[in-house]
Amino acid sequence: MAGSEQPPTAAGGGGPDGGSLAGGGEAFGDRSLNQGLSVLVGLALCVTMLGLGCAVELGQLGHQLRRPVGLLLALLGQFVAMPLLAFLLALIFALDEVAAVAVLLCGCCPGGNLSNLMSVLVDGDMNLSIIMTASSTLLALFLMPLCLWVYSRHWINTTLVQLLPLGAVSLTLGSTLLPIGLGVLIRYRHPRAADLLVKISLWSLLVTLVILFILTGTMLGPDLIAHIPASVYAIAVLMPLAGYALGYGLATVFKMPPHCRRTVSLETGCQNVQLCTAILKLTFPPELIGGMYMFPLLYALFQSAEAGLFVLAYKMYGRDSYKQDTLGEEEDTDISYKKLKEEEVADTSYGTVTTEEHNSIQMEPTQTAL
Repeated sequence: MAGSEQPPTAAGGGGPDGGSLAGGGEAFGDRSLNQGLSVLVGLALCVTMLGLGCAVELGQLGHQLRRPVGLLLALLGQFVAMPLLAFLLALIFALDEVAAVAVLLCGCCPGGNLSNLMSVLVDGDMNLSIIMTASSTLLALFLMPLCLWVYSRHWINTTLVQLLPLGAVSLTLGSTLLPIGLGVLIRYRHPRAADLLVKISLWSLLVTLVILFILTGTMLGPDLIAHIPASVYAIAVLMPLAGYALGYGLATVFKMPPHCRRTVSLETGCQNVQLCTAILKLTFPPELIGGMYMFPLLYALFQSAEAGLFVLAYKMYGRDSYKQDTLGEEEDTDISYKKLKEEEVADTSYGTVTTEEHNSIQMEPTQTAL
């Protein structure tokens, strides 16, 4: 029995914030609503992965595999830049092990579906966006547990990190392959149904986040603010913003065109918060993770708000330049076409004159004979 009482004590001993977080865990464990919340999180993850699979076309996937720029960008952005960013923020803000694990887990997650929607709004490269999201999800099967193991070494002497369920994380990631594969099959067999499912998955993202906020607020009550340190709120604001900047810089290094830079920026900063929430909810005991279960929801709130500001700024200031560039390309095409037609007309008239001259030359001997 002593062993069963150790985790809450250890969680509370992680620092001044640890005790309050453990109290939040008791709120999760003592309510019957907790079971329904777990079911909701699991269903939301399945719908999200199904929508992701429905957005993938096998022809585009084969093209990207032959020229794996999107795969490389997904690797560098999601499993090099973002985990390192999460680790550095956890160190800078001196988080305890509970908050640090939640932040690291979110930083190690693959890209989310929100980036696909936002890429459309900023006239981005949708093929690149979808391939990056799908690639990072598949790479997460191997790289996400590895990143968690590497970056959690700083807190290795704490109970939470010693009990870090890497096997359960891998199992949760593996379970996402089934809905993704089903979505790819639906896209191949029934494209119209796949388009509908993609829209449903995007709407479910918004609805699920709203429901989770409401249910979590109900379960934690007015003590919600006390369970989450101010430093965690600061990280939830800074982390997606820094991710967008890192993604844009990464695309600039690869000398990609502006619309691809916007796409890579959104893909890097937008994390799969449904997956992060599911892992925290389904693999960690509630008395250990406590109120930090809320971190991916806070991240989702701020990543959506900041991406919305990104879209608004583009609509106000960047859209005109994009249209001018597009119009310039069209004018160049029209000018080239006109020149080609003029050359064709000139060649035809020249040929006619030559023919007439040739005919007149043929007619002269006949007239002489007469």
